[in-house]
Amino acid sequence: MITTVAFDADDTLVDIHTAVSAGLSAVTAAVADPALTLELFAADAEDHWTLLADRPARDIRAAAMRHTLARAGREHELDRWLELFFEVRFANSRPFDGVAAVLDKLSRDYRLGYATNANSLADRCGLGGRFAFELYALENGVPKKPARGFFDAVLAAASAQPHEVVYVGDSYDHDVAGAAGAGLRTVWLNRSGAPAPGPVRADVVIADLTELPDAVASLNA
Repeated sequence: MITTVAFDADDTLVDIHTAVSAGLSAVTAAVADPALTLELFAADAEDHWTLLADRPARDIRAAAMRHTLARAGREHELDRWLELFFEVRFANSRPFDGVAAVLDKLSRDYRLGYATNANSLADRCGLGGRFAFELYALENGVPKKPARGFFDAVLAAASAQPHEVVYVGDSYDHDVAGAAGAGLRTVWLNRSGAPAPGPVRADVVIADLTELPDAVASLNA
């Protein structure tokens, strides 16, 4: 029987794209250098998220921004602009429409968990107080998804066996393949309808979070 529903954060519960875009736009405007465009900040960030995937999220953001600023010899200004980025990023970090209602409905029957690789702290993203546990990768020795140790930490936080926990996320590699490899049940939030890029099949695939309560109930049927 399912006892716990645990969630990825960014692009699953939290509209990270809007928040990050706002942060980078604020930095670009404040830097006011025609050589340092929004597109350049964004492209360097994307590259560094790949190059430094095993590092803490804040460190990746800092390295990317330092790289961009260095293109104009302004890397010494990093701390100023990094703080501005995070101030604006968190001010614009909000759940997707409908998330609160879904969490309210699920919380009547299941314990809820929040388990993320990144730095979207629940209480800074409009989700504080909604979860029985919160777990952040690279804190307290927890590795990043899709490592097995991340999902072992989810199970420990939930005080549950793998078959009792559903992990919900938008990333096939991190959230579906990773969780399934540790024995958890999986729900893939596949908003785009993309085909699965690998052989692991999610227990349930949904296109919208509003489908989640019924999806979890089907795993208990």
